[in-house]
Amino acid sequence: MASDWNSNAFGGGTFDGGVDVCEHFQLDLSCLVDGELDEPAAARALVHLEECGSCRAFFDDTRRCVRLHRDVSDPSRLLAHISSLTGSALYAQASSFELVHKLATIFYQLGKAYVLAGTRPDWLRTHVFEPAVEVDPIQLDGQRFIDGVLADGGAESVGDVDWGHARSMLNGRLKEIASPLEKGRRLLDEAVAADPSHEEARLYLAYLHAQEGKRLQAAREFGEVFESAMAESNRGHAAVQLGQLYVAEGDHRRALTYFRWVAMAGLEARDERFFFVLFNIGVMYAQMRDPRRSVDYFRTLLDRHPQRREAVLQLFTAAKGLHQAIDEQPGFGERLVAACPELFDTDRAA
Repeated sequence: MASDWNSNAFGGGTFDGGVDVCEHFQLDLSCLVDGELDEPAAARALVHLEECGSCRAFFDDTRRCVRLHRDVSDPSRLLAHISSLTGSALYAQASSFELVHKLATIFYQLGKAYVLAGTRPDWLRTHVFEPAVEVDPIQLDGQRFIDGVLADGGAESVGDVDWGHARSMLNGRLKEIASPLEKGRRLLDEAVAADPSHEEARLYLAYLHAQEGKRLQAAREFGEVFESAMAESNRGHAAVQLGQLYVAEGDHRRALTYFRWVAMAGLEARDERFFFVLFNIGVMYAQMRDPRRSVDYFRTLLDRHPQRREAVLQLFTAAKGLHQAIDEQPGFGERLVAACPELFDTDRAA
């Protein structure tokens, strides 16, 4: 320790930088820096540091020099210190997360395309916010992306991902799977395995389970996304799908709760692609024999989303259960015609 300071380092006086240091504090300095001071003495020294700015500055400079000495004698400590100063460790972690998320997104995009192609192809045009990708170009891009990661030689340190397995999935294993739905399932499973927080992949896995009649499993998975999703639109999608599951069970009141959440959260107002939620709410009130509220929501829908009028007409024309509910309730049809004549514009609906 003495070699780091002038000849007065432990005899009282001044530090080389011109800081006045209290003599009684200097006696405990080296032990305090090394953590070897007994508890009562350490407590007294710390109290003194709180009260004396000169000694605090002296102590901080001494501690920095000791740390520097230790870092130089131990390269691993020095690298860790430099990393903490430059943010290189944080950058490496962020880069790793970005690569893993990109891989998961490639698997998700391909999985979504196969699931939609194997369930209801008409959804590509009418119900999906973002159309499915073309499989071949995305699969080729995915192969090139993985090859690039492998070529860098650091794939083993990029997340908890088997990049060689990922490459084989896109290179040949998919061709061995005949069913589009099974291809979709495998790809979505790969997406979630790579990035468990990938909300869109989790949504489509739940959608696939719902299409297969696994409603309890689908409801649990949609519920998890609804509770945890960071993206508001994904919470909205999960809420809508939960509502649809309850509609299928005939539980209109619980379905209404989820549809109304989308509207009350303001998502439908901020993102017009959720316009159909107001239609669903109108249908639920009709099924619950509340024509006044049902008509109010249909009117609100037409006023708030005039650019979606043709789509609303198509929904209204195809809603057989709604028409049955209207016919069963005296005066409902007349009230709806008076308030929403646009719904009966059969020329535009055709």
